[in-house]
Amino acid sequence: RCYRYAFLLMVLCLLHTEPNLRIFVSFFAVNLRSGAEQKVVFITARVHPGETPSSFVCQGIIDFLVSQHPIAKVLRDHLVFKIAPMLNPDGVYLGNYRCSLMGFDLNRHWLDPSPWAHPTLHGIKQLIVQMYNNPKISLEFYIDIHAHSTMMNGFMYGNIFEEEERFQRQAIFPKLLCQNAEDFSFSSTSFNRDVVKAGTGRRFLGGLLDHTSYCYTLEVSFYSYVLGGTTSTVPYTEEACILYKSILPFECT
Repeated sequence: RCYRYAFLLMVLCLLHTEPNLRIFVSFFAVNLRSGAEQKVVFITARVHPGETPSSFVCQGIIDFLVSQHPIAKVLRDHLVFKIAPMLNPDGVYLGNYRCSLMGFDLNRHWLDPSPWAHPTLHGIKQLIVQMYNNPKISLEFYIDIHAHSTMMNGFMYGNIFEEEERFQRQAIFPKLLCQNAEDFSFSSTSFNRDVVKAGTGRRFLGGLLDHTSYCYTLEVSFYSYVLGGTTSTVPYTEEACILYKSILPFECT
């Protein structure tokens, strides 16, 4: 089977947060054939407000997908991206490092988010569950973008499954990222089902969605990456922190 990644969907979706702050999650669709199955990649970012590199990565993905690059055009003709660029607007507004206005680490509450205490998470989860239950939509990938304060390079966290074949298939994506992005490290990528992480988006959705969906946490270092085969470190800047090349679509059989 060929796995195609996504195009860009953005609909104006207004989610209210506790201090009357608002988050606009934009989606738009282009050239989707009437009646065709929608193949969707859902991307979220900035659930931890202090992890600012995740916003630069997300911005890079959006900039590429709306560009005139030939690959971007192919994506727009065939696939759908849904992007929620900021899951914790309260925390970002207040300058918090990890928690929301209400003091919650939102990335531990995917199992049962409250519409009052975790409104953005509650809204996004409802949207994902609705898509999952829609026979005309195939949710191919979920990718949650974070930043890491101690490790270098870009890398991923993935899930462990009892089915060996499913586990092996989910390792293909980060391996291909490693081959195509000089700052992505497969050796730093890990697969786990740590109890502490059970409430994260990657863990919750990995248990909810079926074997045709793939769920990951994408991490990018706060400060630098090491060039493969060398000891040279390259600092991330706002411009260099655009990891869209790591998420470029490809086809694999």
